[in-house]
Amino acid sequence: MPSTNQSIKQTLNEQSGFHIWWRLLRPHTLTASFVPVFVGTMLALNDSGINIFLFLGMLLASMLIQAATNMFNEYYDFVRGLDNEESVGIGGTIVRDGISPKTVLRLALVFFGIAILLGVYICIESSWWIAVIGLVCMLFGYLYTGGPVPIAYTPLGEICSGFLMGTVIIGISYYIQTLSITSSVIWISIPIAIFIGAIMMSNNIRDLDGDKENGRKTIAILLGRKNAVRLLAFLFIIAFGLTASFIIAGMLTIWSVITFLSVFKAAEVIKKFRGKSKPIEMLPAMVATGKTNTFYGFLLGISLLIGNFF
Repeated sequence: MPSTNQSIKQTLNEQSGFHIWWRLLRPHTLTASFVPVFVGTMLALNDSGINIFLFLGMLLASMLIQAATNMFNEYYDFVRGLDNEESVGIGGTIVRDGISPKTVLRLALVFFGIAILLGVYICIESSWWIAVIGLVCMLFGYLYTGGPVPIAYTPLGEICSGFLMGTVIIGISYYIQTLSITSSVIWISIPIAIFIGAIMMSNNIRDLDGDKENGRKTIAILLGRKNAVRLLAFLFIIAFGLTASFIIAGMLTIWSVITFLSVFKAAEVIKKFRGKSKPIEMLPAMVATGKTNTFYGFLLGISLLIGNFF
């Protein structure tokens, strides 16, 4: 009979070798860093032009910070005793694959170091104010699960992740290309911020029972699972409603109607959450939330690219 560890790994289809390190990055969350950079750059393309090297540098730096944040999450949740071999939604590198916690922490710091070097290049090509904002983002990436009072353990987790990874990253990606910022860019970033915050909310809905036992105070815990799912649905409605209003107001091109194809994925999220109470049962809903952000953001960026030529 397989052990509990082996059973969980089989259920989650976790493989050994390279896959151990790939899972540590939590690749399904990396779209939360790709999408804002892509959208911010495409907004800049519509208003002026873009430097492809700045785009690639910003993209890599953003993804490295996101991956490092995931590693800090893996490390500190293990240190605090929140993760075990039955935990889902994590890389499982420490609790199921036996990788040293210090190795995970060191790798996170290396990723931060590379991101800083990329940040220096971006600052040289644009403005040194970006260094200040970038360092603040990195600090919050660490404090998200590190520090005496981790942000992820409070009701501010969704707001913080949505604002920093959505609005701020879109704003930086636009600014380094144009050396300016507009109110339209800030407004257009809001739906992306909502979808990124929704990823965290879905994670907290799934982990509600375990988080409650460990003293966390997330929005999902404060509202209860059913109401949290209702709030998630309401946030999706707001995001798509804002998109429609931006198109009508001329802030977005008419081509941006293609973003509404992602409505079906958003509806799938709510459907997959209903009637579920076990983390393993809600994992598909969590994955679908990430895909909603991916589809919406990718389609929005493509619509802006198309609008630049027509």
